[in-house]
Order: sequence, then structure tokens, then C-alpha cells
Amino acid sequence: MIHNMTEALSRQDIQPEALLLKNQLCFPLYACARDMVKKYKPYLEQIDLTYTQYITMMVLWEQHSVTAKELGQRLYLDSGTLTPLLKRMEAKGLLTRQRDPVDERSLRVTITEAGEALKERALDIPYQMAQHVKLTKEESETLYKLLYVLLKND
Repeated sequence: MIHNMTEALSRQDIQPEALLLKNQLCFPLYACARDMVKKYKPYLEQIDLTYTQYITMMVLWEQHSVTAKELGQRLYLDSGTLTPLLKRMEAKGLLTRQRDPVDERSLRVTITEAGEALKERALDIPYQMAQHVKLTKEESETLYKLLYVLLKND
């Protein structure tokens, strides 16, 4: 009896079984996310990145330069998480942070040559991670689409 998050439940509709862990949609999402990040760890340690640094680099490998606001939106990170993350990555020489010349209020994040060079070392990570996901191509595509449906609900 997993509760449909889209149905508005009144206080009277909620039964004690609604509080059982096995009836929570959020729990397997949480547990899977933690497990996936844990599986990334040995591969990311080889290139000296955390998972959050890795996904930040993925955006920079794609776009080379973005505002901190855009980066936070793409990664679903708030500025309290993003600012220290970017400072650590800048200290590693992977990116630079500068005021945007077009809009002084904006912080522009740009990949460095060292950050770009790291891309070559990261190329095998998606393949290595695919070995951990025992889903068919169709199941993976369906899960991907459903997860983005949930993310866009806000």
C-alpha cells in the first residue's frame, strides 16, 4: 500500500500503516541514491573527486562556463552547498570563479585546462557504473523519465 504522493490525503484518511517504512515511496529512492553514490566512490577516488564534484565537472565539460546560479539549478544544489564545493574545486585547479563581466552580481564558473584534462580520465566511469545497474535498457529509460517527472513536480 504505497501512498500516492499526488493524492491529497485528509488527516482522517491517514492510517497507522501510512507510517510503515515499507509503504514509503521516498525510502527506496533515498536508499538507491545513497547506494549509487557509494558505488561511484572507488571510481571517483581514482580521479580525486567526490560525487558532487563529479556532477559539477560533467556540467563544465559540457558547457565550459556557467553562472553559479545556473550550475545550482542544473544540479539541484543551493548556494550553501555550492559555494564551499566550488571553493574546494578552485583550490584543486579544476575551475575558476569570477564576477561575470556582463552582470557583476553574477558569479561565473569556468573550467580550467586541468579540469578539461580530467575528462579523459573520467571517460570510463559511466561504463563502469553501468555494470552495477542490472536493468534493461527499457527499464533504465523508464526509471530515468519517472525520476525527472518527480524532480519537475516542484
